Amino acid sequence: MIGYHVRIAAKSLRRTPALSALLIAAITLGICVSTTFTTLRHAFAKDPIPGKSGHLFYVRMDNWDPATPYDGNHPKQPPTQVTYKDMRELMKSNIPTHQTASFLATFFVHPPPKAGKPYQEIVRLTFGDFFSMFNVPFQYGGPWDKAADAKPEQVIVISQATNEKIFGGGNSVGKSVRIEDRDYKVVGVVGDWRPTIRFYDVTSNYTAAPEEIYMPFNFVQPMQIRTAGNSDGWKQETLNTFDDFLNSDIDWIQYWVELPTPEKQSAFRDLVDNYTRDQKKHGRFQRPLNNHVDNVLVLMDEFQVVRPEISAMAAVSLLFLAVCSLNLVGLLLGKFLGRAPEISVRRALGASRVQVFAQHIVECELIGVIGGTIGMALSLGIVMMLGKVIPGNMPVRLDAEMAGAAIFLSLVAGLLAGIYPAWRICTLPPAGQLKLQ
Repeated sequence: MIGYHVRIAAKSLRRTPALSALLIAAITLGICVSTTFTTLRHAFAKDPIPGKSGHLFYVRMDNWDPATPYDGNHPKQPPTQVTYKDMRELMKSNIPTHQTASFLATFFVHPPPKAGKPYQEIVRLTFGDFFSMFNVPFQYGGPWDKAADAKPEQVIVISQATNEKIFGGGNSVGKSVRIEDRDYKVVGVVGDWRPTIRFYDVTSNYTAAPEEIYMPFNFVQPMQIRTAGNSDGWKQETLNTFDDFLNSDIDWIQYWVELPTPEKQSAFRDLVDNYTRDQKKHGRFQRPLNNHVDNVLVLMDEFQVVRPEISAMAAVSLLFLAVCSLNLVGLLLGKFLGRAPEISVRRALGASRVQVFAQHIVECELIGVIGGTIGMALSLGIVMMLGKVIPGNMPVRLDAEMAGAAIFLSLVAGLLAGIYPAWRICTLPPAGQLKLQ
């Protein structure tokens, strides 16, 4: 029966091509706008690491000025990072299954003369657990081990782009790259890894691509490396030496732990709170206890990764689709009422109201599907352009979830536009339209 209704609907659309084109164009416009903005919001809001986002926790501790909160607009929020000395103490715990600290630094990379001139690169200093915690895939090799962390060994992991630039894209594991005045052995080449949101570091530009080079965190002290990322401090401190900087109350380290069970999560939160209480005895952490150990999705919400403006645009775009649909009610009503004599004959020959209603709803849904398909195609192009405009060339994609949502919205739009006209035509008394011969 559905196939019959579809054939009748297609013939009806071909019978009035100009009106049909207008109806389809309205749905196309509404679906294009709504799909574009809901896809953009979805790119920011979706789970960046499904299956693990509830097990990965970001640690923040409120060591800020006792007289003034870190963020005056959000006084309950602690600083976005932790100090070096606090991170070192907490990393002594064996509660986390994995844990890592990291920060960004700037170095000069010296490729072989044939590969190009020296250039400056942002490098992430981190621990080997970083790669397993954040599901980083490898094209060649793998991460360094804990022995390389502890020593530290002169090893690095590089991205596909850096591997292409320096080594021509082949298997470069075991080869050396000169960074500043040291040679580092490549132990791994990252595979195809471009999370939509750089969720492991939301303190800086979280739409940026992952870093090109990674090296062991423990080079920070022997090389006296200072961060090239964000750093925050509130009090005057004498920093005559690099050790003074490491022992200061400046927040510049991102610290993550993997806690796969509720028991570990509770135990680690207790550890952080107890550590803070102990530090209070030494004159630190003078503000009320305000430690945050947040999983990935909670962290994204607290850092407002999904900006309110993006959510507002998505909501307005859905309202725009609703307006487009409602504006078609009058056109569809006029079209359906124009076929009243034909429908009356069908009713007289035995067609029920339900059958007449279903036929016209199918026609409206066909308009919605055609308009939705065209709208999705237009939205796909717009979304790709938006990805190039966003800083960091954020990979915004119309994935299967959003394609399904667009199809659903198309059907809803068709139903919204057609339910009253279809009901109106099926309730007309047939006798009033029939003429005696």
